[in-house]
Amino acid sequence: METIEVRTEKTVFGGETIAKVNSKTVFIPFALPDETLNVNIVQQKNDYSKAQIIKILEPSPYRVKSECKYYGVCGGCNLMHASTDYQRELKKQMLINAFEKYKIDISDKIEIVKGPDYNYRARFQLTDGGLNEKNKNTIIPITHCLCAEKPVNDYLEATEFNSRPKGRIHLFGSSFVDSDQKLKISEKETNIQQKIYGNKKKNLKLKENRYFTGTVSSPENSVKVKLNGKDITFDVRGFFQSNLFVFEKVIDLITDSLPGGTNCLDLYSGCASISVFLADKYESVTLVEHNRDALVYAEQNMAGKNHKSYGVSGENFVKNYASSLPAFDACVVDPPRSGMENAVCDFLCKSKIPFIRSLSCDPSTHSRDCAKLISAGYELSKIHLLDFYPHTSHIESLAIFNLNI
Repeated sequence: METIEVRTEKTVFGGETIAKVNSKTVFIPFALPDETLNVNIVQQKNDYSKAQIIKILEPSPYRVKSECKYYGVCGGCNLMHASTDYQRELKKQMLINAFEKYKIDISDKIEIVKGPDYNYRARFQLTDGGLNEKNKNTIIPITHCLCAEKPVNDYLEATEFNSRPKGRIHLFGSSFVDSDQKLKISEKETNIQQKIYGNKKKNLKLKENRYFTGTVSSPENSVKVKLNGKDITFDVRGFFQSNLFVFEKVIDLITDSLPGGTNCLDLYSGCASISVFLADKYESVTLVEHNRDALVYAEQNMAGKNHKSYGVSGENFVKNYASSLPAFDACVVDPPRSGMENAVCDFLCKSKIPFIRSLSCDPSTHSRDCAKLISAGYELSKIHLLDFYPHTSHIESLAIFNLNI
């Protein structure tokens, strides 16, 4: 295999750094901009290649030695070879590049929101007791993770690899857990569930202001955390934020930037982890979440607060319910990686809701949706780069929109 010398250019979304070889783009993992490297081409495509580093001839001044013994093998972190401050600058440039595709300059609107550089992550999925090796099916019998919160590491260090549950398990351990036992493990992917509110296949108005059916897991899978003084319960097997240090700051950024009022819409609300705070500023909150099991937890978290809950997709909510509801004074939207459904984005663009707060875990779909809102007359006053996952290239962001009248 031929070894070639390259000079790297920039790090792109996904964490790889590119170089040019005979005008062809080469993607190099674990590289940084402005480095001279000896690399081997390991994959050839028509319009790009992939390479691996053989030797670093001229390192970046921001290159550091990783303290993690699993780094480069574990499929998790991919930026631990850069200083943490430089990692954030790289992510900032990735976010800028995503918006540049739509001719939107956000370079003077970005603010970085960060928490601890290490021991921040509460949520893990283990396979046969370990983590998956990068790009392989091999399991790494991890005994300590630099990114994990202490309760997770306590479990990994105290529990022999062969004694851990087999299969895919969900684990949540955090200082934010509101009980003496700071760690919760779901040892089985499937558990007996108790149906509530009738037949899940029917879309019924089950009781006042509740437009969904769902199931609730056995209590052994429920986790209660305390965030900004409020108790929030969720299923350890479902989605919940992994970095609660940063999430508390995000909640404050959203609620502090909204003036309050009568009606607020929370699209893709999950278990109401944001709605419970919106309810302090708005007389009524409308929750929309297609995962009806998550809405069962939302009902627990919103108990005593004036709200409506719709267990439908965003598209179905827009099509079947939105027009019959009073006008909204504000909206928080937090879609999955694929971004807002087209119908949802079109609805928001036409809605004239004065304040929209748009959360995203993917800069490419976020920039696409933000471009539509801007074209509809919304002003992007600020965008927060949310560093939920230090040492990885993962980017989340919060866009602050106000309607230009």
